[in-house]
Amino acid sequence: MDAGIPVSAAQAIIEAGRRMDARGWVPATAGNLSVRLGDGRIAITRSGFHKGMLSPEALMLVDAQGMALDSNHRPSAETGLHCGIYRHFPEAGAALHGHSVPATVLSRRAGAGITLAGYELLKAFPGLATHQAAVQLPVLDNDQDIAALQDRVQAIWAASRQPVPGYLIRGHGVYAWGREMGEALLRLEALEFMLDCELHERSLP
Repeated sequence: MDAGIPVSAAQAIIEAGRRMDARGWVPATAGNLSVRLGDGRIAITRSGFHKGMLSPEALMLVDAQGMALDSNHRPSAETGLHCGIYRHFPEAGAALHGHSVPATVLSRRAGAGITLAGYELLKAFPGLATHQAAVQLPVLDNDQDIAALQDRVQAIWAASRQPVPGYLIRGHGVYAWGREMGEALLRLEALEFMLDCELHERSLP
């Protein structure tokens, strides 16, 4: 672990990784987790580590552009997407990315988005005080050019007039965030529940 990562931030990431793993959202070395520190630096999981078995050595620090700070460690290839969340949402303090079966399957079959409507758990997101609401969860084509992918995410955010609860990368997984790790986990869990419901409902005859 980089020496500058506070113990509280490291523990938040480690515990979140265990929780996500217990729910089957981060198989093998999939997914990445991060916390933004008070000085703007970002503590994030290193590439190649199983998120259910994280230790402090699996974490590192990057700057707001995703560049490694005082470390020879390699950040996740998707670090730039975490940085994009923190740039666009000044209140965001934690970001999570998982690869659940519902998120992966539904995103492969969806068009530009998945509509989530009528779910009680929509109230987990800001601006939605009732289940009598609908949100469009964007789905973006996967791209190894992370900067280009982030540009497309940014364009969607700029054009959206609704609360943005997260987004999906096609055949890949989901991103969610919150003011701190507890809220990010709550929102991810709400999204995963609704996506699971959608997958089950669409499989009914």
